[in-house]
Amino acid sequence: MKNTISTPLYSAKSIRIAVTLFYFCTGLVFSSWASRIPTIKNKLSISEGELGSLLLVMPIGEVATLALVGKLVATYGSKTVFQFGILGYVFMLLMIPFADHFWTLALVLTLFGICSNSCNIAINTQGVDVENLYQRSIMSSFHGAWSLAGFVGALIGLVLMHFKVTILPHFLLVAVMILGLFFFQRKYLFDYMPTEDEQKKGMVKPDKTLIQLGIIGFLGMATEGTMFDWSGVYFHEIVKAPEKWTTLGYAAFMITMASGRFVGDRFIEKYGKQRILQGSGILMGTGLLISVFFPSMMICTLAFMLIGLGVACTVPTVYSVAGQHKTINPGVALALVSSISFLGFLLGPPLIGYIAELFDLRYSYALFAMFGFILTAIVSTTKIFKG
Repeated sequence: MKNTISTPLYSAKSIRIAVTLFYFCTGLVFSSWASRIPTIKNKLSISEGELGSLLLVMPIGEVATLALVGKLVATYGSKTVFQFGILGYVFMLLMIPFADHFWTLALVLTLFGICSNSCNIAINTQGVDVENLYQRSIMSSFHGAWSLAGFVGALIGLVLMHFKVTILPHFLLVAVMILGLFFFQRKYLFDYMPTEDEQKKGMVKPDKTLIQLGIIGFLGMATEGTMFDWSGVYFHEIVKAPEKWTTLGYAAFMITMASGRFVGDRFIEKYGKQRILQGSGILMGTGLLISVFFPSMMICTLAFMLIGLGVACTVPTVYSVAGQHKTINPGVALALVSSISFLGFLLGPPLIGYIAELFDLRYSYALFAMFGFILTAIVSTTKIFKG
């Protein structure tokens, strides 16, 4: 079931490049914040539990505005919503260094989460429209660009921390890069407005298949979110890595996740979606357990690389299957599944913090290792990924 796509003003290639670059931009904003979490934690002298609470305000802001942003996209189009969203996202990133108290940072991160939600929904809607324009699956490459931005953001953070550059100049550099891309590429964004009939079909009751896909995506994105927000803290507090190497594990995770997404389609064609997802869950769980039992810098770096490979194809595969739903519009199906999945990305990191506060960060990682094995079990007992 495909949306009716009007003739775009620019070539399909130009639109695809612009959308890819903006996936990269949204990933770079988030990874820049994530790479500085250990520094911010130390600066404010907050505990694991308090950090978990701070990380929780982002999903609260995002979930609270899901329906609103969806309505705005349906009314004004994803291009308009994304343009306002990315400008707000960059602005709130620049406000983080000025938040010198727990509650001030909580307010900034709430607004940061709302802007993030606006960007994510709008740019994924752009991705669906471009897929429909090409009449083939290219969502994995978009997510690959987002993941690549995570690696680039970690690398920038690693280099700047090595030279003792503070948070504000770091975030200013990122803002200049993104705003430069924004003003040169925004005209190429897909300017598609849903028809009145499509808007009426925008709210549907999710069926069993979409719920299963959402749960699998939830488990995968919970692991991904944990690695984004806690890998630096894990290297600092458990691995006892020097401060200039605290982002090494994060960078290792991101480079294998990004690489896996760019080549993942070839492996899916060869081995099938079900086998790839089964292997993904095993890699996630095994990597997390290795990091728990062998907390040395070299072994944990290799373990985080395994986790990155496991996470790589999970969400793109889930989204691909959702987009092939026989009775529900691909864009609507993706919105429903991505909403459930993204809750894992948002709620996983705060849960890690609360468990670490009660026990230890290694216990948190051990629990999340089970997510990977549960994912494998769910995929193994359903037929939706066969074929």
